Amino acid sequence: MWESRTEEDEEDFCGTKRERSPEDELLAPLSESDDAMSHSRDEDDDDDDDERFVKNVGYECHLKSHVISHTGEKPFVCPVCGQTFSRKHSLTTHSRKHTGEKPFACSVCGQTFSRRHVLTVHKRTHTGEKPFACAVCGQTFSVNGSLRRHMRTHTVDNPFVCSVCGQGFPEKDQLNIHTRTHTGEKCLTCSACGQTFTQRGALLCHIRTHTGEKPFACSVCGQKFSHKRNLKSHTRTHTGEKPFACSCGKTFSSKSSLTKHTRTHTGEKPFVCPVCGKRFSQTTHLATHSRTHTGEKPFACSICGKRYFQGSHLTTHTRTHTGEKPFVCSVCGLRFSEKGNLKLHAITHSGEKSFACSVCGQTFSRKESLKTHTRTHTGEKPFACSDCGKTFSRKGILRMHMRTHTGEKPFPCSVCGQRFTQKGYLKIHTRIHTGEKPFPCSVCGQRFTQKGYLKIHKRIHTGERPFDCRVCGQRFSQKGQVKRHKCAGENSTHQ
Repeated sequence: MWESRTEEDEEDFCGTKRERSPEDELLAPLSESDDAMSHSRDEDDDDDDDERFVKNVGYECHLKSHVISHTGEKPFVCPVCGQTFSRKHSLTTHSRKHTGEKPFACSVCGQTFSRRHVLTVHKRTHTGEKPFACAVCGQTFSVNGSLRRHMRTHTVDNPFVCSVCGQGFPEKDQLNIHTRTHTGEKCLTCSACGQTFTQRGALLCHIRTHTGEKPFACSVCGQKFSHKRNLKSHTRTHTGEKPFACSCGKTFSSKSSLTKHTRTHTGEKPFVCPVCGKRFSQTTHLATHSRTHTGEKPFACSICGKRYFQGSHLTTHTRTHTGEKPFVCSVCGLRFSEKGNLKLHAITHSGEKSFACSVCGQTFSRKESLKTHTRTHTGEKPFACSDCGKTFSRKGILRMHMRTHTGEKPFPCSVCGQRFTQKGYLKIHTRIHTGEKPFPCSVCGQRFTQKGYLKIHKRIHTGERPFDCRVCGQRFSQKGQVKRHKCAGENSTHQ
């Protein structure tokens, strides 16, 4: 029955009638040979003939697929987007982009993939297998493509050159991605939030912000990360490796940290606020600044509900509840809740005071302290209370004053629960429970809970009496004694 096929009425191997194509011309000798062999066989061998025919048809299929690579024919069309393919298998794989089908699942973590070879590559993240080795330096890779890219670091071959800026790339795909930095094209869109990206890798990383997936785990401490580069940087906290060096000699564990540091030398501030035009060296600084315009305070204290612009401010605030002081002075052992306060404290040991007042010559260890001091000469009080209008020279004093209106007492005693408006008051109160008296008299050795009490006590030894009665002139060592003093002259003035 196979001999009865004609050129005009020929069916392909799938059973569909079609016209004779160019690849059929190339296959003709094979077909004629098969026909000749079939005529020479006995009818007794029909079963064997059928079996051989199936084998020949299978061989013919592979050859036809190969021939298409020469003719450029792409007979398989995607019914959704119209893209054409030379192989039916390629169309099947492509169709999964539209259907979302991912039939290949990882037996370790359950992650699914649309293509079998992608699953094979993924499995190496679990096994650690890196079968592709560089013949020059011996470095191994889990993907052949990564090895090819790496090999160009030895040959310094960048054949694909950008027509705009002249930068060369080892691969055409890298050039295509780079070109988008000039055109601004962002052809990849997140289906969850609509954000667009220029690179597929960036989109995949972004999607994890929606799914919460963190597939990269540290083998030392178990901490998980959504990006492989973050895991790589984290690993250096265990190894102490800092491979990125600045020309000033300082080294860093990540390239991004070096980039940020370099801007301290160059003064570069590439990130601009669209509202006020202020520039920043880091995107995180711009994001924080933007909240001063929007008023957004996304970081809330779980204990008291107070909200902050920055996560670091919330962390510092939380320590007022927990009492945590993780920063320790290496000289005296004094502990601090903020790193900045430790740095300022360290200056008290070095004695360095590099900021001098131009009016009176007094020196300060901090620029901010000099700025505050200068207001004692100028009388400037830039911080005003929004309730009563009272002004203050320091922001901290305004903050404490505001509590007289709000009644807020954020500092509770851990022993008796009494609350205070200022941390200093709580510290003094705590000594009632501990019995601590840190201020001793240098003359008689008597100790006091407050510095002010010691100051009053010392007047017993010095004889100092700074407070006087305006009527009779009698002098006293304490202000309260003046108020309690009953003067005969004062009584006569009221008569």
